[in-house]
Amino acid sequence: MVMPWESSNLFVIILFGVVALGLLVVSADEVVKRLIRLAEYFNLSTTFMGMTVVSVATSIPEISSHLIASVNILADKIDYRVGSSIVLGANIGSNVVQQTLILGIVVLLAGGLYFRRYFLWKSMLPMIVTHVLCIILGISGMYSRIDGMILLVSFLAYNYFLYWDERRFYKKEPEQAATPDAPGTCQAALKDALLALAAMSITVISAQIVLSISERVVEITRVGGSLVGVITLGVASALPELMTALAGVKNKDQGISLGTLVGSNITNPLLGVGLGALISTYWVPAPLLQWDLPWEILTGAILWGILWFTKGKIGRSGSYILMGMYFFYIIARVLFFAVD
Repeated sequence: MVMPWESSNLFVIILFGVVALGLLVVSADEVVKRLIRLAEYFNLSTTFMGMTVVSVATSIPEISSHLIASVNILADKIDYRVGSSIVLGANIGSNVVQQTLILGIVVLLAGGLYFRRYFLWKSMLPMIVTHVLCIILGISGMYSRIDGMILLVSFLAYNYFLYWDERRFYKKEPEQAATPDAPGTCQAALKDALLALAAMSITVISAQIVLSISERVVEITRVGGSLVGVITLGVASALPELMTALAGVKNKDQGISLGTLVGSNITNPLLGVGLGALISTYWVPAPLLQWDLPWEILTGAILWGILWFTKGKIGRSGSYILMGMYFFYIIARVLFFAVD
């Protein structure tokens, strides 16, 4: 049976893409609402929920793409270099989108965001270090299974640190308002968890459809290489993070927005690339080491510096800088790093 998005009619493909995108918006909004309620019940910060549970959930498109590509590489169903280029480009491309364009959009719509100083050390600095690690491991021209194991162990160790830190230091501020309709019983909390899981499943399925549609559009338009991953699949893979972050803004919860975007930028390379490399190993295209990862590190460092000197505050002017950095990145990528 041929799926609608496998049609050769570009109009039909785009139409189903719009429907899938609508489901993505609605389901992501529901996920955020339920997780805010659960965070209240378990006395957890929504930032912690965003950095862990939500960041992994919204990274499933990237993670599943890595798993599928790695299995196909082992089965010789896809060229080793082509498969590696596409998923690595999509992974790092998605990170750049989130750190610049999406964060810029979120800041613009929210009218400004506030980052706690501790968040800069606990979350944003590890995000930058993660991409430095990816460069160091990729200098050899490939991600070996040992490299994959290093990335996975780093992911597990960091998430354990987040949990330890949350249990030890998190205290609700006295003036912090209680979440409306927060579950008061274990049964109510279980119901919220199941509904969040169901909504999360819809978010992931919708994102996968949008991802498939993006791949189909790429096939029709005949664009190729790691540039495909960066420009098309990277943007499509970042849609769950975009919708979840916007839902956090809508619900006036910056913790979900910030935690999801920063957490996903740690989860994508450590868990996604780590799992894929552990299964099949990856060939690392030169543009990834020469431009994509260095730009990710540079923009992260610039953002960190801005937030440090502004005492954690970023306004609309900052959002324009972030979005400008994304478009500069894409233009330079197309002009100077189009060939793997």
